[in-house]
Parts: sequence; C-alpha cells; structure tokens
Amino acid sequence: MFGLGIWELLIILTIVVLLFGAKRLPMIGEGVGKMINNFKKEKQSDPSLEQVEKKDESTTVVENS
Repeated sequence: MFGLGIWELLIILTIVVLLFGAKRLPMIGEGVGKMINNFKKEKQSDPSLEQVEKKDESTTVVENS
C-alpha cells in the first residue's frame, strides 16, 4: 500500500488524531467518502472524460535505440 509500513501508518494516524481530534474524524471520513462518490458519478456521467482516458491509453511512446 504505497510502500508504507505499519509504523508509518500509525504515525500518520496519530498526527491526524492530534490535529483534528477524535470527535471530528468521522465527519472528515464522511466528507472524503462523499467526495469520492461524487467524483465517480461525474466520471460516469461525463462521456468526454472516458474519451480522454481511452485516447491516453491508445497512445504509445516509441524510443529509438
């Protein structure tokens, strides 16, 4: 998972709890979840985004050796 070990994750979690407090963490998680859901909905409803992704996948870089 992004090259992070258990100790790094624990340190990050501790810093987040100290910064925001334990009471606000559920609200932050809910906001992040809503943001991700809205992004997925917009991506599915906007066909121009899919065309850009397909175009990027079809382009290849050829190197001369």
